[in-house]
Amino acid sequence: MLKKPQAGEFAEYFSPYVELVPEGDLLLQLEQQVDEVIALIGQITEEQAVYRYAEGKWSLKEVLGHVADTERVMSYRLLRIARGDTTPLPGFDESLFVSHSHANARSVNELLQDFAAVRIATVSLMRQLDDPAWERRGVFSDHPGSARALAYIIAGHAIHHLNIVKERYLKL
Repeated sequence: MLKKPQAGEFAEYFSPYVELVPEGDLLLQLEQQVDEVIALIGQITEEQAVYRYAEGKWSLKEVLGHVADTERVMSYRLLRIARGDTTPLPGFDESLFVSHSHANARSVNELLQDFAAVRIATVSLMRQLDDPAWERRGVFSDHPGSARALAYIIAGHAIHHLNIVKERYLKL
């Protein structure tokens, strides 16, 4: 079972995400997040899904698209580092990605299916990795980090946005 990454395995600004991930089987948690996201967002209307809780904030659809896109980027980084590639990997502009995602033109169901597909691919990749792969390090967004840290960042990033959805979009 994977252990949480230690300081030095990721940039400090990823700490809030890593800290959100509970102890336990990370891959099982990642699989269960799909069900949680579908249960939480799957019943909302298209009208509710374009709601923005404040001027300049993303719609719920854009948040869901952002989570999937960020996971794509982080999984790619994880793949490169786990396979031993030490080429520095650049950051990305999340706002640019959202502005070109056309998430609001997609249905909630389509966005949920996309998230689930991305997550299935992520977990499939992670299941292939052996202990040395998880420990390998590289550089992403101008900071050193491990493959293991990227797995926890993926999980924590989704938890972070689920919490925001509950607090600010659905007011649960």
